[in-house]
Amino acid sequence: MSNILKPLKPPYDPAITAILANYPQQDSYILSLFRTFANSLRFLSRAVPNLLDKDSPLTLREREIVILRTTANRNCEYEWGVHIAIFSKAARLNETQIAATRERAVSEDVWSDKERLLICAIDDLCASGTITNRHLQDFQAVWTLEEQLEIMALCGTYHTVSFVANSARLANEDFGARFPEA
Repeated sequence: MSNILKPLKPPYDPAITAILANYPQQDSYILSLFRTFANSLRFLSRAVPNLLDKDSPLTLREREIVILRTTANRNCEYEWGVHIAIFSKAARLNETQIAATRERAVSEDVWSDKERLLICAIDDLCASGTITNRHLQDFQAVWTLEEQLEIMALCGTYHTVSFVANSARLANEDFGARFPEA
């Protein structure tokens, strides 16, 4: 067995096939990322909780801002590009906002006050593993406890996703967006 992390190719072990059947697919195509998770049955089934369900306390737009900013901070073009391609339209993110997810500065002209606070909190979490004192009081005042935990869980999950995609050197999906030119 190879110790090089890469997407598995079919045919899969029956246990892997059963779990992958629960992952999103398009015309039987399973994303490279999910096939990379399949290198470990435990990881595939337990390590990355699916927080992309309709029961999230966050709006789709808020959730996607967390994911895009986290993957941008981790320089994970693979996952950033998948989310731009699949969710950005439904999340009503325009081209300026999409590009801004990669910019260091958080522009007042691009985001609402609540969204700017969310991005600052994500930047804090990505940089130091905590929300800094500068943003914490406002973060706690704006977001419910359930939302705060969801934001932190999404940020942590997409750190893991980024670590896997980047370390496996996953090529962008054919349909995936590319980072904007600097």
